[in-house]
Amino acid sequence: MNYQVVLDEIKDEIKDFLKKGKVADYIPALANVKKNEFAMSIIDLDLNEYHVGSYEKNFSIQSISKVFTFTLALLNYSKELYKRVGHEPSGDPFNSLIQIEHENGIPRNPFINAGAIVTTDSLLSIYKENTFDYILQFIQNITNDKTISFDNEVYTSELKHGYRNVALVNMMKSFGNIENLTNSVIQTYFKQCSISMNTQQLAKSMLFLANHGINPIKNEVLINEAKAKRINSLMLTCGHYDASGDFAYRVGLPGKSGVGGGIVAVVPKKLAICVYAPRLNKQGNSLAGTKALELFTSKTGLSIF
Repeated sequence: MNYQVVLDEIKDEIKDFLKKGKVADYIPALANVKKNEFAMSIIDLDLNEYHVGSYEKNFSIQSISKVFTFTLALLNYSKELYKRVGHEPSGDPFNSLIQIEHENGIPRNPFINAGAIVTTDSLLSIYKENTFDYILQFIQNITNDKTISFDNEVYTSELKHGYRNVALVNMMKSFGNIENLTNSVIQTYFKQCSISMNTQQLAKSMLFLANHGINPIKNEVLINEAKAKRINSLMLTCGHYDASGDFAYRVGLPGKSGVGGGIVAVVPKKLAICVYAPRLNKQGNSLAGTKALELFTSKTGLSIF
């Protein structure tokens, strides 16, 4: 199959969608991006690459970072992690406080903000002040790219304006589900969300999940097949917050979105894909990006259903 032809067709067909939705202006640093930008990258397990648009332009990965911290937490805690964070869809917005209070400080899954904050806290309990470096080095290792870093402007902006996330970490602390100092947890969380990557790098970073836990770039086993299955399952059922069911219905792939405008997805045993378009739908997912992935699976037949 000629993926480059498919990408070129998608770029042409989603032009009108690039003007719909709005950027995540509640984080001021994210309000300044070029709003109609588009990029898409595909990398298969033989490391063939296909790109369209501004695929070398970095953007803030935001909640896509939750895939990496969940992976690392699973590596360190295995099933013990599920005592502190569940694996069910939430049905609530990604930054909701309501479910946390109703369920005694235990988030429904690791891909809503509260769940990701718990997984970050679990890593802090092991790696202390080196936790962010550990997360970043993991990403650099799986992409074989030491240039990947974080955007300090975005990080500072989140620190100044992330009141809802501060409320989440304090509420969970009150229920005894945060082990470390809340300031340390939230600073690490904001910093991981401000990691800056492009669609090419993000597609590379997901190859191990397309390959049952083995990173084809280095032929290195990162996680076992069972854990890779768990991560992909949660990306399918929880990766797009309260629009996860709609994404599964339209796209049919395990995927994870971020309010920076990126979406990653995997086709098991075949490839990883990343799309970037910063305007979001009401649930906080890239509007044009979701449409682009829907077109991709329709054109190629590469959904898991």
